[in-house]
Amino acid sequence: MRFVDEFRDSGKARALAAKIASLCAPGRRYQLMEVCGGHTHTIYKHGLEDYLPEQITLVHGPGCPVCVIPMGRVDDAIALASQPDVIMASFGDMMRVPGSDGSFLDARARGTDIAMVYSPLDALKIARQNPGKQVIFMAIGFETTAPSTAMTVLRAAAEGLANFTVFCNHVMIIPAIKAILDSPDLRLDGFIGPGHVSAVIGIRPYEFIARDYGKPLVVAGFEPLDILQSIYLLMRQLSDGRAEVENQYSRVVPPDGNPVALRVIAETLEPRPHFEWRGLGFISWSALRLRGQYAGFDAEARFAVPGIRIADPKACQCGEVLKGVLKPWECKVFGTSCTPQTPIGTCMVSPEGACAAYYSYGRLARAGRP
Repeated sequence: MRFVDEFRDSGKARALAAKIASLCAPGRRYQLMEVCGGHTHTIYKHGLEDYLPEQITLVHGPGCPVCVIPMGRVDDAIALASQPDVIMASFGDMMRVPGSDGSFLDARARGTDIAMVYSPLDALKIARQNPGKQVIFMAIGFETTAPSTAMTVLRAAAEGLANFTVFCNHVMIIPAIKAILDSPDLRLDGFIGPGHVSAVIGIRPYEFIARDYGKPLVVAGFEPLDILQSIYLLMRQLSDGRAEVENQYSRVVPPDGNPVALRVIAETLEPRPHFEWRGLGFISWSALRLRGQYAGFDAEARFAVPGIRIADPKACQCGEVLKGVLKPWECKVFGTSCTPQTPIGTCMVSPEGACAAYYSYGRLARAGRP
């Protein structure tokens, strides 16, 4: 296949759906988790659940990097940005994430200097242009975006930019999946593995899922046929009684990942002993921070960070959605007081959030689903 429309062929989709249905054992129900928020959006946007037999339920996972940031880290970031002569630089999808006293946009409306950037290199440019200011880059994302942060730190070090730091909130996908597997709340039959993360880390880190937990995982691309083929591969494994790691997205994902990206991550970043995830609580060795030799570029080492812990609003069930325990429409405030214009939880804010995806693409179809 060479063109995107080939990955959206309805005839091929129906053929795959028939193969999937033929692999369902009578009377058995299957729960498959799509880990990545990008997959969630494809599923809702293209109505892929309607191609599947009712025996198969797709469950949303914690693979939305904005969604898993707890409110306390947002408050910490706003506290950093509110200090004198500081410019906070942030990706756009963080701008509306609510803290206990509003979002970055609310803080900016109060006079805090927060700039929206498209790359950490944009933040570096702001630092060059404002030598009298301290520029802090709000780094978020899984291993997908960590290499760009790492390269930016190396560039800042090479240039000797003393007014540039990183507030590091990079998280890692493997500890999150393990926390879900160890959770008593959910029983899963298999995983649709994340494509973007896997392009960096490869497929070998997932082998423990099949080896230790007996669950199959298929790394998937982001087009409709990618996801349906991945579900077919999972169902074929389950039908055969196998548990393996397969790579449907081999056109992008190498088995051993991207060695250059992994090298720069290892050079500049190291795992944190503990990090709080929204909905999952504290997970050991699940996030990254700057290594000691780059402490001069670490905002948490250079500035006083409050270390605030804030409980989620009681009405918001974002944590349960992130763990796959609830579907978005089962949250009490979904589509009423919580909308993309007035989000209460992060799952409604991010372009990769399950609630935002369902609000945009799936609300009218939910009545017919189990």
